[in-house]
Amino acid sequence: MRYRFWLCGLAMAALVGADSPDTLAAKFGALPSVMDISLSPSGDQIAYLAPYGDMGNALYTATLSNPQPRIAMAANGKPMIIDRCIWVSEQRLLCDISIARKGAADVPFVNATRLVAVNTDTSNVRIVSQRSGANALYFSGNGGDVIDWMPGSPDHVLITHWFVPEAKIGSVIKKDAEGLGVIDVDIATLKRRTMEIARRDGENYLTDSHGTVRILAVRAYDGLGYAKETITHYYRGPDSRDWKPLGTYNSLEEEGFLPMRIDRDKNVVYGLRKLDGRKALYSIALDPSLTETLIYANPSVDVDGIDTLGRVRRVIGVTFADEARKIIYFDKEMDSMASALSRALPGGPGVTLVDTSDDSGKLLVHAGGATDPGTYFVFDKQAKSLNKVLLSRAELAGVALAKQKPITYPAADGARIPAYLTLPPGGVAKNLPAIVMPHGGPWSRDEWGFDWLSQYFALRGYAVIQPNYRGSTGYGDSWQMGNGFKSWRQAIGDVTDAGRWLVSEGIADPRHLAIVGWSYGGYAALQSAVTVPDLFKAVVAIAPVTDFNLLREQYRNTSTFKLAKETIQAESLREASPAQNVEAIRAPVLLFHGDMDQNVFIEESELMASRLGKAGKSVEFVAYPDLSHSLPSTKARTDLLSKTDLFLRAEMGLK
Repeated sequence: MRYRFWLCGLAMAALVGADSPDTLAAKFGALPSVMDISLSPSGDQIAYLAPYGDMGNALYTATLSNPQPRIAMAANGKPMIIDRCIWVSEQRLLCDISIARKGAADVPFVNATRLVAVNTDTSNVRIVSQRSGANALYFSGNGGDVIDWMPGSPDHVLITHWFVPEAKIGSVIKKDAEGLGVIDVDIATLKRRTMEIARRDGENYLTDSHGTVRILAVRAYDGLGYAKETITHYYRGPDSRDWKPLGTYNSLEEEGFLPMRIDRDKNVVYGLRKLDGRKALYSIALDPSLTETLIYANPSVDVDGIDTLGRVRRVIGVTFADEARKIIYFDKEMDSMASALSRALPGGPGVTLVDTSDDSGKLLVHAGGATDPGTYFVFDKQAKSLNKVLLSRAELAGVALAKQKPITYPAADGARIPAYLTLPPGGVAKNLPAIVMPHGGPWSRDEWGFDWLSQYFALRGYAVIQPNYRGSTGYGDSWQMGNGFKSWRQAIGDVTDAGRWLVSEGIADPRHLAIVGWSYGGYAALQSAVTVPDLFKAVVAIAPVTDFNLLREQYRNTSTFKLAKETIQAESLREASPAQNVEAIRAPVLLFHGDMDQNVFIEESELMASRLGKAGKSVEFVAYPDLSHSLPSTKARTDLLSKTDLFLRAEMGLK
């Protein structure tokens, strides 16, 4: 077993541009300058989340007339982080806060979410989430979700709330309510009113965005308390309190109608249902007729979302991704405006409408693309002015990025695999060092647009291919093939074929071909080294799945354990797991993992490193304390980029 000691300050000539390798890693490793952003009801102010220290973030507000930002609230990331903030009034915001700590063996992590209100001047900070009473029978970390911003009722929001039963020893006084309900909260006074009583099987609620709960989702459970895949939806009329059946949805197979947004004026709910094996957008009338109408279907890819705008969440279009993300706008004015902005701004097809003032007179717009991390603008319709507000990644201002292009390549069985190819700027794309970079998920896909990992490696001289292997979402059932666990052989075959294609096209030097992946992509990197040991000369796996059975066991003490077992399947769990087949691996392996990762526990990488070491293989393992699955730390990401680049160059004999 060989170990390498990483040397700080090691100098290396940059392949592209004037930046040194260390400087380039620091620029691309920096967390986004804007993590979340919204427009105030009047459209005269913005609120945004930005990095604060290495792991934390802070809420900033600014007026558009005087864009000097003011900090309203901050979190250090250990253990609290601010997830999202939305304006409730012109002076007050409501933020989602997450807290995560390590727990005991049977409950490895203790999580809590809370809704916190704050004024723009930092005053009147209040916890809005309802606290359990002193006699609560257990702790609930569920702080609730805002399901209606109620723009017509200042300072009021509707939030979900998990009611915990209470009892006191020696007293007959108790509260039996348990489960998910809905409460109306005045965030100025914290007065609360129960709108929907608690349901133990409650899964979700949808409102009409004007204060009325119209849809209820309940999940089925077995006699042991394990969640089933079936979710039943109920609806009610605008003036009724009686729930009536709407339909059922299978959360594993994604079969049935999945409600997403309600249009109060049309009295319909929009949602997704499969058509010929691909998701399409439908509407269902919320009346006894339950008239169902196909709104939009794409013959090649899944419709994967509804585009909404503003606190009212007005449905403005449907979205999907083929070679690039696209939005089909329902509103002619919005379509015309989006087209004009796309022509005027540098992002082209990467222009999106982010938020709007309550009167729709001002729009928050983001413009960016594969070669531009993006910029936020505010467009004033009446003044016909477009003002630049913030850069998405300020550290990359002025950095010339590499071009990314959509391609297809042939798999062994002749199927054409969609992918994105990013090549180093300038020069000839022949005999380059190259990286195959499979995406995570596997319920995911890569899309055209800025990617900090592929861009960094392209600027360091590598060709990078990102395959949407079979098992990816977005291309319909026949492509997803259940999921990337059940269809791991096909997924890994498509990933390795990406490497073979780079070599056959002369783009990659076969002596300098590597694979780098995160999460399921890390699994794909390791399992590719098992199935085709001589193809890749170096393997980098970040937060990888390494053992299917170990991944299942993460869910052992949760209500979703049986669903996890149904999902994480293979003909042979052992054959599918790289940690069980380390003898086949010949390439050196570099592993990264955060010890607060709750998506894929760090034990996966620890097991892989241990097995590789005992088998006499070359392995290096870097563990990051206090970090979750995405490694949300500028220092850690910079370190990861630098170490990976040094590792690949050393193992593939590059200068």
